[in-house]
Amino acid sequence: MHRFKVWAPLANKMLVEADGVRAAMQGPDKHGWWTADVEAAGPGTKYGFVIDDDARAYPDPRSLWQPDGVHGLSRVYDQHAFAWSDAGFEAPPLASAIVYELHIGTFTQEGTLDAAIGKLDALKELGITHVELMPVNAFAGHHGWGYDGVALFAVYEPYGGPDALKRFVDAAHAKGLAVLLDVVYNHFGPVGNYTGKYGPYVTEAHHTPWGGAVNLEGPWSHEVRRFFLDNALMWMRDFHIDGLRLDAVHAYVDRSAIHFLEQLAFETEALEAETGRQLVLIAESDLNDPRFVSPHEAGGYGMDAQWSDDFHHALFTVLLPGQGGYYDDFGSMGQLKKALEETFVYDGVCSKHRRRVHGKPARHLSQHKFLGFIQNHDQIGNRAVGDRVHEAAGFARAKVAAALVMTAPFVPMIFQGEEWAASSPFQYFADHDDPKMARMVSEGRKREFAAFGWDPKDVPDPEKKETFERSKLKWDEIAQGQHAEMLAWYRNLIRTRRTTPDLNVGHPGNTRVVCSEEGKWLEMRRGAVRVFCNLGDGARSFTVRSGARVLVHSGKQTELQDQALLVGADGVAVVLEE
Repeated sequence: MHRFKVWAPLANKMLVEADGVRAAMQGPDKHGWWTADVEAAGPGTKYGFVIDDDARAYPDPRSLWQPDGVHGLSRVYDQHAFAWSDAGFEAPPLASAIVYELHIGTFTQEGTLDAAIGKLDALKELGITHVELMPVNAFAGHHGWGYDGVALFAVYEPYGGPDALKRFVDAAHAKGLAVLLDVVYNHFGPVGNYTGKYGPYVTEAHHTPWGGAVNLEGPWSHEVRRFFLDNALMWMRDFHIDGLRLDAVHAYVDRSAIHFLEQLAFETEALEAETGRQLVLIAESDLNDPRFVSPHEAGGYGMDAQWSDDFHHALFTVLLPGQGGYYDDFGSMGQLKKALEETFVYDGVCSKHRRRVHGKPARHLSQHKFLGFIQNHDQIGNRAVGDRVHEAAGFARAKVAAALVMTAPFVPMIFQGEEWAASSPFQYFADHDDPKMARMVSEGRKREFAAFGWDPKDVPDPEKKETFERSKLKWDEIAQGQHAEMLAWYRNLIRTRRTTPDLNVGHPGNTRVVCSEEGKWLEMRRGAVRVFCNLGDGARSFTVRSGARVLVHSGKQTELQDQALLVGADGVAVVLEE
């Protein structure tokens, strides 16, 4: 026997259809829930719900298994059937992490979770501690980034479904790797979203870039919040995920006395106590608001960390000036210095792009509460052709960027293939089965970049399969030429960070920077470690202490003689002054 439950507070009657047989449901209770016990149902049963007098049955909004896609009926899935072997695993602290973001569909040629297991040894050898998966919840179509999820409790079937995710996490834990999961709670995808049939999951009282906002504060919002909270807890409890990255939390509209993120943090702490596992919550926010990563006791939301966009933008624009858009707010060595020392560049100063004062200081917070990177899915995929840093700014400058990411006071994160300067781009791709939606996405992409001077013919069509196929990593190239050189560089940088105590200190005031706008050079000091970065046209000499030792350097022009360190153009050196 299986008990079916569904939240449909505004329905007058509900039926459950299980393996083609329909039965009346009891309800709704005072919270809007309907229930029905079906004797013959169990794991594998195909089911859906019939709302009022609608002729068809719809998939369960909380479906754990959608083997026939998001438009098909749901299947009963037994969360307790999987045999875990990770009882002794302990996730490393986030403060000591090296995070690796990947997209299952393009990480391997097969594009599955099981195939990705075969690459975990490579990540372990690189020095990765935390693997961050882009969304794996079910979405419409045969490929996509995953941020248009509609069946949020179900694992995307082309990746292998729910058991495959458990196999991946179990295998990662066996190798000592923690697993983080990207989740999207700010909107539903435009195709295959049936939640509106059941209840007010979305409200038109507020709007986001994707349409109506998720209902976090209006009528019936208690159960909508519960939907997302239960989803978050499910990944960490039932799939043994070690933490979540929450997409674009600045798009949440929640004026409740207890903010959704604060409630999530409280409930995650309770799950930690229950399971004895260390769990983390990482936010993506462009608000430059330290409340997101401040503790509850200080009036914050209690997130463990957030992505550091200001550091990325400041670094990217000194490597490759004149990018337009939000990059107009950046471009000076002084801003990179401020990002390294104080985290937020815009901390109460006027933003040209936003045309207003933006942000609040975060200099009192540990910089381990922020993830630093030069590449991620957005910062590559939202470029017109999805080109990577080594292609856009050049190989030498990509090495400089990697060194600054790995020696900065933030928790470093790299994006799949970055470590070997992968030749494959990471482009925006989707597969909408609604022709109108597909056309709108394709045309919108071309219009977006036409405003930046791109010929529409040169912008890859996101709806074409070759755009997806083009974005798959080519693992056979990692031992060749510059790919091998970059891989060795990343391995050396990660090893240097992990074995140099001063590079693992995140407390405020630990980092001191001097720089020159005219000379395009920067010197960062972290304890006994000094990082010398030269983006100027010629070689530059820096003074170091007698007995200083070069830990890593990026080019043949780097020389150390007595107290003089020569760093060539577009070069970087990391020095230990003992």
